[in-house]
Amino acid sequence: MSFASLLVLGLIAGFTIFLGLPIGRLQSRSTAVVALLNAVTIGILLFLVWDVLTHAVEPIEATLATATAGKTGWLTFSVLAAVLVAALGVGMLGLVAFDVWGRKRWAIVSDRKPGVLRLDETAGRLAFMIAVGIGLHNFSEGLAIGQSAAGGQLQLAVVLVIGFGLHNATEGFGITAPLAGAPVRPTWTRLALLGLIGGLPTLIGTLLGGVLVNDLISVAFLALAAGSIIFVIVQLVGVALRLNRHYGLFAGILVGMTIGFATDFIVTAAGA
Repeated sequence: MSFASLLVLGLIAGFTIFLGLPIGRLQSRSTAVVALLNAVTIGILLFLVWDVLTHAVEPIEATLATATAGKTGWLTFSVLAAVLVAALGVGMLGLVAFDVWGRKRWAIVSDRKPGVLRLDETAGRLAFMIAVGIGLHNFSEGLAIGQSAAGGQLQLAVVLVIGFGLHNATEGFGITAPLAGAPVRPTWTRLALLGLIGGLPTLIGTLLGGVLVNDLISVAFLALAAGSIIFVIVQLVGVALRLNRHYGLFAGILVGMTIGFATDFIVTAAGA
């Protein structure tokens, strides 16, 4: 497949994330609405953790099966398993370090201009960290699209683009949900930057996947994404508990997970 064709596939899959970003400009002050948006985001992210870890473990289990059958050695399995654990740790602890650094930095330099992403605000840091986690996840999705196209499976690549595009539209909502109802309404520039952080890795992964097929890279980025998303989920659960809307919390989580599985079922039904 030509570079131009890969570029088009990556752009379509990656930039559908912008469809969900306008929710960040919602200016509702209702605690119930904010709690529901927060809970739906948790549900979407819970689905993503399941989806990411499932795909990360698949090649590891495959190498384990061949090793136990005596067809290959144990080195490949050991390396992939170690990468999974290490990348999970980096994903989680890396965002912990970033969050701690951000809090200290803005506490010390309180008069500094906040910048486009407004990382001085808790909601701003959460939106940024969600975008980072989803971006890592989308890089791996891009790898899958590029590898399918490079292998001559154009129909599968197109199906993946459609399915991942649907995923990304809901992910855009998840990125900006913490900003809905915030005191400072996010600018379109801010939303666009968050969209690039979350969506551009899909394009990069698609282009890279067209020339490189490597389980090690895929497992590493999937595990990084899972670790990052797990950190964000814990933060959002803390926000949800402070809002004290328990029925709304679990109803929203159910809605978010349902949205995630529905888009996944569409991809599966199409034969991907």
